[in-house]
Amino acid sequence: MGERPALIRVRGATKVYRAAEGDVTSLTPLDFDIREGEFLSVVGPSGCGKSTLLKMVGGLLPASGGVIEIAGQAVNGPAAGIGIVFQSHVLLAWRTVLENIMLQIEVRKLPRDTGMKQARALIDMVGLAGFEGKYPWQLSGGMQQRTSLCRALIHEPELLLLDEPFGALDAFTREELWVVLQDLWLKQKFTVILVTHDLTEAVYLADTVHVCSKRPGRIVRSQPIDLPRPRDIYAPEFVSLVRSLKENIVEVRAA
Repeated sequence: MGERPALIRVRGATKVYRAAEGDVTSLTPLDFDIREGEFLSVVGPSGCGKSTLLKMVGGLLPASGGVIEIAGQAVNGPAAGIGIVFQSHVLLAWRTVLENIMLQIEVRKLPRDTGMKQARALIDMVGLAGFEGKYPWQLSGGMQQRTSLCRALIHEPELLLLDEPFGALDAFTREELWVVLQDLWLKQKFTVILVTHDLTEAVYLADTVHVCSKRPGRIVRSQPIDLPRPRDIYAPEFVSLVRSLKENIVEVRAA
């Protein structure tokens, strides 16, 4: 079998912010592809433009130069086939778990019966069964992010964008949600871009890890992760790979 086709193509993409004191370059020209169904993690020091890149791919920020294409179409704004999860759950306090998840169906004017069936299937998959009628303030942080994942996936997007979705959670809950996310991805095989500071998280989940330099950001290393799934974070080869990527980031910060 041949290699999966590229879903996303980034060619010479840059980002420059205009400021009163002068232009600030966030990202220098970036060139890379993301294959259909690939799980990509982007890591690097704070302020290197990781989240900016994610927002550019999602059409939430315009690129200052170059081209970003999804399925052959230039990104000129938010696309219908994208789901996004941020570090903050951004759930509506006056809506229950089920109602928050179904919001995507309402906004996109999709068939309610089909959406309800998909919502209940996702709720079962992420371990929220029995909490459908709870409100966000009645949930733990991990349950809030499980709800956010369901809401992002209910319309079956081809691309899921994750901006440090587990960064505010405790270590135990974070690792629990890595397994939940991986199970969802293995079953549905959507394409994923995950921005994270957590190298263990990146290596556990990704097919490929891009390491970015400090600002202005550029990709200084692209590391395929060939370890079999499910991955053992204590296995010597896993620990060695995490250590190697960490050395890259330390070098980047020192440069």
